[in-house]
Amino acid sequence: MDRRSFIRRAGAVGAGAAASALASPALAQEYPKITWKMTSSFPKSLDTIYGGAEDIAAHVSDATNGNFVIQTYEAGEIVPGAQAADAVSAGAVDAAHTCSYYFWQKDPTYAIGTALPFGLNARLTNAWFYQGNGNKLMNEFYATQGILGLPAGNTGAQMGGWFRKEINTLDDLKGLKMRIAGLAGKVIEKIGVVPQQDIPVNGVYDALNKGTVDAAEWVGPYDDLKLGLQKIAKYYYYPGWWEGGAVVHAFFNLEKWNALPKNYQAILGDACAFANTNMLAKYDVKNPQALKDIVQQGVTLRPFSQEIMEACFQAANALYADLSKSNDYFKRIYEDQVAYKKDAYLWMQLSEYTFDTFMMIQQRAGKL
Repeated sequence: MDRRSFIRRAGAVGAGAAASALASPALAQEYPKITWKMTSSFPKSLDTIYGGAEDIAAHVSDATNGNFVIQTYEAGEIVPGAQAADAVSAGAVDAAHTCSYYFWQKDPTYAIGTALPFGLNARLTNAWFYQGNGNKLMNEFYATQGILGLPAGNTGAQMGGWFRKEINTLDDLKGLKMRIAGLAGKVIEKIGVVPQQDIPVNGVYDALNKGTVDAAEWVGPYDDLKLGLQKIAKYYYYPGWWEGGAVVHAFFNLEKWNALPKNYQAILGDACAFANTNMLAKYDVKNPQALKDIVQQGVTLRPFSQEIMEACFQAANALYADLSKSNDYFKRIYEDQVAYKKDAYLWMQLSEYTFDTFMMIQQRAGKL
């Protein structure tokens, strides 16, 4: 080996050693070790909705070579599900996987983050949050609570709930006690229903079974079957007009979010977007078979009558008008969503609705 060749090879080895020495500190700077706690408002037994938190944690860990760890906890392990937002605001936990509308009694603006009665379906909800003003406006509000929020799950349009008796007219609803979440409780109160909003998911079965409530709603066929609600109420109504595309949010303590490296913020944002898409896909795969199983157990499916739908629609609009008079955040965000909704449904009735209607006719005719 000549002298020049030896020097070139020695230099290459030296450069490699130097690069190796630099790699570890550089990696540590780019991917610092961080461990967060994320509390869920859901039990692990409801794997699809609780699974959104697990999706976030897995995505973040994989993207950071295990350096950013998010430990997930089911409702009640750290705090009850109904206290998730407060725990994040206070910094007792770093993050929560929850529904924004659980906290509407603190401020009705929270409700818009999940779903408003007669609001948007899942596809339009995503469009408003990601490409409209949804994320921007909601995070202006969430910042006043010490929180940053990102969509991290969607159930799609939900069912209208379980009833012990058949509901045909508005009179059938008078005095009926119903477990129901969000602003929907204030809407149905206007038509004579007595809303029960302090019953967590793990208490829905017992409340309906013991007669504490006459009706109850949760999500849809897959979850409702897991809860066993088909065993104690034989009328299953649709649609859940109060949750046309219910968002499950990831809430982050705002100070801790701002302290994250920018690449971690980007990774966490991508993780939430994946969880958002994946949850909806899971429900769209699992709900059809679950609905078949429910019907095979003797449950009767019923649509809400046009009279009931119209009355609830009017009651919802009256409520929004009242809230807009007293709450500037609610008014600004609600009006932005309504403006988008008007144009969006104008388009969707030409494309999606016409196509879906045709295909559903084919399905009913046995051609699919």
